[in-house]
Amino acid sequence: MNSIILSILSVYIFIVMGYVAKKSFKEKIDDKTITLINVYFLQVFLTFWGLLLYPIDITLFYAPSLYFVIVGFVVVIAALGAKFLFENKKEYSIATVAAIIGNTGNLGIPLNIAIFGESSIPYTTIINLVNVFVVYTLGVFYYSRGSFDTKTSLQNILKLPILWAAMLALFLSINHIAIHKSILNMLMMGAYASMTMQLFLFGIYLHGTQIKTINKTLVVWVLVFKFIFLPLTAFFVLMNTPLQSMVKGIIFIELLMPLAVANVNLASLYDCKPKLTTSLVFISSLLFLGIIFLGMKIVPYL
Repeated sequence: MNSIILSILSVYIFIVMGYVAKKSFKEKIDDKTITLINVYFLQVFLTFWGLLLYPIDITLFYAPSLYFVIVGFVVVIAALGAKFLFENKKEYSIATVAAIIGNTGNLGIPLNIAIFGESSIPYTTIINLVNVFVVYTLGVFYYSRGSFDTKTSLQNILKLPILWAAMLALFLSINHIAIHKSILNMLMMGAYASMTMQLFLFGIYLHGTQIKTINKTLVVWVLVFKFIFLPLTAFFVLMNTPLQSMVKGIIFIELLMPLAVANVNLASLYDCKPKLTTSLVFISSLLFLGIIFLGMKIVPYL
């Protein structure tokens, strides 16, 4: 249990640093500039390095395929239901997509290692790969739709270098094309810089965010989809799936992850209420500290 708690808390130390930095230097810290540097440059390193870190076996794709089906179903239901509650385009976008963008990488991978051991790594790696494509396709589209039309939102997906980097890394990994160790070390430097900056940016946006002023209906909607509807959907799908118990548990835990900081990155990039999104990520992260232990009690029944 201690290792699980430490895995969760240690990830967020840089959030405190970002919060303190923004509080200390105020407007001297440009939130948008940091977002652009992270999304368009450093996250390319993170994506490329992360997907090359462990060899991808095409036979492992059944597990992440289930992950994608569950996520896709939840997005459709959220998109249909949100139309009746949120007239504001930006709130509608957040209500549709925020719950499915979970922290499967920075938090999901070390947490699954703590629960299931290193044998979980191939599965968490490839699920995180699918999540990368979810974030930079569905995530980009809906957060972009808060400010742009459909055509521009689709174009914004293609403009991001992260998606192309992921496709190239996937091609290299599946075809077992070796990358020189020196290049991998360089990619690793950029990857860790990206992870640090992403958490740092979350702390920056957390400063000045007033949870009391945000749309309570939206908060409840996203959290219900994140921690009730999504896990229930996953539970019933996985119960009727002929997979190893460990693999089912890994998929379930990954879907239970709190909202990822990537939500804040995209909301900031496309001006889709980043302060509101920051509040949602923060609240889901706090709730997760208790929900993860409930989730672990459910895993044996899958």
